[in-house]
Amino acid sequence: MTSCKGLGMQLDRWGRAARAGVFLLLAFCAAGSPAQAQAQSSAGAAITRPGEHRFTLLHGGLEREYLVHVPARYRAGTPMPLVLSFHGGGGNMEIQANDRYYGLISHAEKAGYVAVFPNGFSRLRSGKLATWNAGLCCGQARDRNVDDVGFVRAVVADVRQRLSIDPDRIFAQGMSNGGMLSYRLACEMADTFRAIAAVAGTDGSPACAPSRPVSVLHIHARDDDRVLFNGGSGSASATHANFVSVPETVAKWARLNGCEAAPRRVLEVPGAWCETRAPCRGGSEVQLCVTETGGHAWPGGRKVLGGQQGSTALVANDVIWEFFSRR
Repeated sequence: MTSCKGLGMQLDRWGRAARAGVFLLLAFCAAGSPAQAQAQSSAGAAITRPGEHRFTLLHGGLEREYLVHVPARYRAGTPMPLVLSFHGGGGNMEIQANDRYYGLISHAEKAGYVAVFPNGFSRLRSGKLATWNAGLCCGQARDRNVDDVGFVRAVVADVRQRLSIDPDRIFAQGMSNGGMLSYRLACEMADTFRAIAAVAGTDGSPACAPSRPVSVLHIHARDDDRVLFNGGSGSASATHANFVSVPETVAKWARLNGCEAAPRRVLEVPGAWCETRAPCRGGSEVQLCVTETGGHAWPGGRKVLGGQQGSTALVANDVIWEFFSRR
């Protein structure tokens, strides 16, 4: 039998049909990642055990992947909340699912929700160095106008075939470029997502006309050197895009959601604060949380490059879930 390593080396010599036939086997071979996922091939087959699962689907002529974490308390027939978590530009789904950096697997177990980690567009067979088409940003996904919104629709539909999901409690969250995609999903998939949370990624959507109000939580560090708090191109930015500012992003969504009340401070701790605009149309809410330090990172987590801690003034996972849980 051909080894996993040998199988991977033969892909370049095999045709497209053969490559498709072994793709899932390769995913199984790669399961020694932080997510420890196992490839599964039955289209729409129910997930029958907790833990990590890896799936592929074809969308827009591209083979795309996503990981699913099913918590131990999941029971078929009892609908659970679903949280889609999008990695940053240049990352991949396995980084986002790595508890060392984000702690999302542990949090899904503690809070009781199904966590899904889609992979962005990558020119590499490994799926690494992936980006999302969030409009203003980023990389090849943007330049090739990859249909990431359609891909996310396909992922949600596929997961709902496999698991009991509460259709009224589907949420999106993301880091940096993944946060930017979350904003685009709020614009174009308001029929699906009840609320979104963006960390260190502002709204650069090309157009925005949500079909219904979507609650928005934005988390950002004042000293972010990649996506500047007040907009523009950060000194450490790889894209040098002219990013939208945090205040402009929050004001946009307050306007879209019809938030007429003045901002109200709901949290103030050393090094961080949160303020909310509510009530808004349809019971929606727009909330902003700001940390004074932490840079371009997930509060309560660690930076992927260098391993430094993000801000410890807030734990993003807890703040986000508390926000989602009120919907």
